[in-house]
Amino acid sequence: MISNSCKYAIRAVIYIAEQPSDCGKTGIKQISGDLDLPTPFLAKILQQLAKHKILISLKGPHGGFSLLKEPDEITLLDIVKIVDGEDIFERCIMCNTSCSDMNKYHHQCHLHDDYDNIRKQIIELFSRKTIYDLVKKAENHNDNHSNESIL
Repeated sequence: MISNSCKYAIRAVIYIAEQPSDCGKTGIKQISGDLDLPTPFLAKILQQLAKHKILISLKGPHGGFSLLKEPDEITLLDIVKIVDGEDIFERCIMCNTSCSDMNKYHHQCHLHDDYDNIRKQIIELFSRKTIYDLVKKAENHNDNHSNESIL
């Protein structure tokens, strides 16, 4: 549904948000190494997020990336729209057309009504979920796993 580029972007933004605020910028090699993602490809994705005011990008030996916005102000929808565009929210699942054009193509897409409901749920989910929510969920997940190993 979302591209690998978009998945990488979300993972990287979560990773950057998890870094201590006193650590400054997080370097691309650290991000790509820790997330096991290709550095040049990830750099292009993160530059795109910086261009759209999600991240701050600084070049040079002390450069790297940090969040421009607070994690609770960045939704999954923001990232998906920047990286993948709005096609997944506007295009028909079977026809190569926008769903607003469906009047003339409706008879060709037997999934339109079902997918339209799912699309609305996805938009709602992506609009509601913030990077903050995902960081907290990851922290809780890690806390639960560390507690299990202690017991």
